[in-house]
Amino acid sequence: MRRPGDPAPRPGVTDPAEAARRLAEVVGRGGAVVLSGAGLSTDSGIPDYRGPRGSLRRHTPMTYQEFTAAGAEGEAARRRYWARSHVGWRVVARSRPNDGHRAVAAMEARGRVTGTITQNVDGLHQAGGSRDVVELHGSLDRVVCLSCRATSDRGRLDDRLRLANEGWRGSLPEPPPGEVNPDGDVDLPEEVVTRFVVVPCESCGSGPLKPDVVFFGESVPRPRVDDCFARVDAARTLLVLGSSLTVMSGYRFVLHARRAGTPVVVLVQGETRADATADLRLDAPLTPVLVGAVRLLG
Repeated sequence: MRRPGDPAPRPGVTDPAEAARRLAEVVGRGGAVVLSGAGLSTDSGIPDYRGPRGSLRRHTPMTYQEFTAAGAEGEAARRRYWARSHVGWRVVARSRPNDGHRAVAAMEARGRVTGTITQNVDGLHQAGGSRDVVELHGSLDRVVCLSCRATSDRGRLDDRLRLANEGWRGSLPEPPPGEVNPDGDVDLPEEVVTRFVVVPCESCGSGPLKPDVVFFGESVPRPRVDDCFARVDAARTLLVLGSSLTVMSGYRFVLHARRAGTPVVVLVQGETRADATADLRLDAPLTPVLVGAVRLLG
């Protein structure tokens, strides 16, 4: 989102049909790399952070510093995360790719998109058919031990947590998809959280487990960042889909593209941090525009 002192945004194309036509022109040239954000998954029932109904308006995400703190403070933070995530995970696991995800996959299959860098942790690009995807912030379907670094399946952890907390959920209602945050958790009363039992790593028997995602305040692994820079270097166009680019983690690739003279196209409904510098702004609903562009590409 634009910050105080930033240049005024350029006018954006707001008509979905015209936006689809303009997008088809750009993608039709080939060599596009996608940089996607949470806005692409809203039509799958997972809200974004900063949109009109974004979860940052009611929810502060867990930070890496809180999660890894020592002593009782860290134990309480991890209990809070896993209790809330245990409830929300099933909604995320049941979510399905929408037509926007499938449109990106179709562009890749037709050789117009060379790959996708996603800031999302929901796995919906791959479920929608995309094959070349870099998960910049990791994925919720894996967990990692903070002691021995062993990775394991989130579904297995969910089974273990359910057994360790038999009867814990009681009368807790199943959260509607729109109440689950992009990081896969839901808000719970503190008295419910304090009764939750956290399980340790199965490999070493004692280490605390963390979802294999990059938390707020945590750095993306350098090899992954370098891979993304290389993809942007090789791109003919950087196509931003559904990201406000507020976080430098994704915005740095836009800055990198601009320095290299690579065109930047932004398809986001609402303001973004790149509105003043993007070569083309498409301020229109993502799914209809993506589907329309694929149709025009034949």
